[in-house]
Amino acid sequence: MTRELTQLEILQELEPVAEQNLNRHLSMAKDWHPHDYVPWDQGRNFAALGGQDWDPSQSSLSEVAKVAMVTNLLTEDNLPSYHREIAENFSQEGAWGTWVGRWTAEENRHGIVIRDYLVVTRGVDPVALEQARMIHMTNGAHSPDDWGGFLENVAYVTFQELATRISHRNTGRVCHDAIADRMLQRIAADENLHMIFYRTLCGAGLDLVPDQAMEAITKVLTNFVMPGAGMPNFRRNGVLMAKHGIYDLRQHLEEVVQPVLKNWNIFERNDFGPRGERAREILAAYVEKLEADTLKFEEQRDRLLAREAARAELQTV
Repeated sequence: MTRELTQLEILQELEPVAEQNLNRHLSMAKDWHPHDYVPWDQGRNFAALGGQDWDPSQSSLSEVAKVAMVTNLLTEDNLPSYHREIAENFSQEGAWGTWVGRWTAEENRHGIVIRDYLVVTRGVDPVALEQARMIHMTNGAHSPDDWGGFLENVAYVTFQELATRISHRNTGRVCHDAIADRMLQRIAADENLHMIFYRTLCGAGLDLVPDQAMEAITKVLTNFVMPGAGMPNFRRNGVLMAKHGIYDLRQHLEEVVQPVLKNWNIFERNDFGPRGERAREILAAYVEKLEADTLKFEEQRDRLLAREAARAELQTV
C-alpha cells in the first residue's frame, strides 16, 4: 500500500533533498549582470533624436521577434505572482525558503535585461509595452483552485521552466542580432538550472508518495497552460510563435513532456497503487492524443505557410 502524506509532511520529508539540490544549484549557477547584455550605445544614439515618439522603422526586429520578445518579457514580469505561489506552496523556512529567495532573485534578472534591451534598442513601442505590463501584472497569475499545494506546483514549474527555456532560446535565434541571442541564451541557461532543481524535487516526491505525485503530474499536464496565458493578445501571439517554430506542439511534446516523463521513469515504474495506475493511464491517453494533435497542427501549419509563400511569390511577379 502506497504512503499518503500531508503537504507539510511531504515538505518535511523532502527538505534534505531540497538542501542538497540548493547547494548543487549554488555551485553551478553563474552570477551575471543584466547591464552587461544591453547595447547602451544604441540608447545614446536614439537619445540624440530628442526623445521623439517611437516609430516602427527604429526597430530592427521582425514582427515574429517582436511578438516573442514581448511575450517572454511579460511572462517574466509576473514574477511577484510566481513568488507568492511558490512561497505559499513550498515554505519560507530552511532550505525551502533559501531556494525561494534565490530563485526569485535570479528570475528577476530576466525581466530587467529584456526590458532594458528592448527600450535601449527601440525594439518595440515602449509605451505599448508598459501598458501591457500594467494589465498583465494587475491580473497576476494564480494556480487553479483545485491544485493541492506542493506536488502540483513543483510538477508545473518543472514543465514550465523547461518550456520557457525553449521559448527564450528560439526567440534569440529569430532576432538575428548577436546581442539579443547572447542575452536570451544566458536566460535560457538559468531556466535550465531551475528546471533541474524542480525536476529533481518532483522526482523525489514520486519516490516518496508515488500515487499522490502521479495524480499531481497528470493533473498539471492535462491542464497545462503557459504562465503568460492571461496577457493581452496571448492567443494571437502564441499562434504566431507556434507557426514560426518558437514554441509549438512538437517542441512541447518532444522537448518538454517526453524528456521529463522519461527522466521520472513514469511508464516503467512499478510502485503505483490503484490511484497512481489510474492517473498513469489517463496521462498515457493524453500523451497519445497530444501526438495526434501535433501531427494535425503541423499539417495545418504547412498548408498555411505554403499559401503565404504562394501569395508572396505572386506579389513579386
